[in-house]
Amino acid sequence: MLDYKNIIDNYSKKINNKKNFLAKSLLENKKLLYYFGCNELSTNLSKIIDPDGFIDDYVQSGNYWHGKPIISLKNISKEAIIVNCVINSRPRTGFLRILNAGFANVLSYSDLCRALPDLVPLPNFAIHTRKDIIKNSKKWNLVHNELADYESKNTFDDVLRYRLTADHTALENYSFRPQDQYFENFMKFDSEIFVDAGGFDGDTTEQFCLRYPNYQKVYFFEPSKKNITLANTRLEKYHSIEFIEKGVSNEEGSLFFNSDSGSSSAVSATGDCKIDVTTIDLFIDEKVTFIKMDLEGWEINALEGAKRHIIMDHPKMAIAVYHNPSDIWRIFEFINNIRSDYHVFLRHYTESWTETVMFFMPKKNS
Repeated sequence: MLDYKNIIDNYSKKINNKKNFLAKSLLENKKLLYYFGCNELSTNLSKIIDPDGFIDDYVQSGNYWHGKPIISLKNISKEAIIVNCVINSRPRTGFLRILNAGFANVLSYSDLCRALPDLVPLPNFAIHTRKDIIKNSKKWNLVHNELADYESKNTFDDVLRYRLTADHTALENYSFRPQDQYFENFMKFDSEIFVDAGGFDGDTTEQFCLRYPNYQKVYFFEPSKKNITLANTRLEKYHSIEFIEKGVSNEEGSLFFNSDSGSSSAVSATGDCKIDVTTIDLFIDEKVTFIKMDLEGWEINALEGAKRHIIMDHPKMAIAVYHNPSDIWRIFEFINNIRSDYHVFLRHYTESWTETVMFFMPKKNS
């Protein structure tokens, strides 16, 4: 059984005296204070503890963020306290960058959560994960027990530890490597008919075509006209790609879509436009051998629309399971209820909570 309570308890205790002292000194305004990163987290934190400014080397000097100056790291006094507010994709890289620049008084956002728990809240993903695992601990444990190899179980533990605490040291052995996502050796790709559900600008399909040039065909689903155009240009030298300007769901129709969020664009009740959607079962008649999905939380709906292909074709699958805490057990449960004859693997591709992928490899002789 996963001892999530022990993970939380150990996290609460895991702060050294210096970091505890630095965190509490922020309330006394004794030193210069800067937040590393101009994002939602630093914005919310600035409403709790007022900083002297924000650090962002990619914004031109002289700009302001919420009334405070944005300053390059090289122009900050080495005596200042810096709080790393980067928690997506590369939090450890951000933290080490500050340390390597010669700063001694460095805190992560999770350090503040530990030292000042009544003042500084955990990030939303940690709050939601704690709620879900308390409610559904048996389902989380079932997934852990069913994973096919040690690396999957270890990945599960590490990702859960980060999702419960937002402590970047939980993922110190992981790096940001999106180019490797979906392409693990145990999947044994060969002459595939590939469904890229949520193709974005063609980055995943490009990697697929480069790595496995003897593929048969790619069905590329992407609802954004802008992204479809980019993908067509990116993939023009590759063969047998059918571009479908639609989203995938559990039925045909139209849905609201948030089109302004780049790779995070998703179906949304408050979306700024409508998109056409179809199902994999309705659109594709031939056998498919590999399905990849990263649909910003819409994966269950799309999988429901691919039931026939899952039952009849028994395809390999690589499904994103990070958008909601419950995805990691809900997607496992959903597919397992359709076909239980899969080896299930888990891999992770960033230093943060994003880009966790669950792989389904058909068992032999099934």
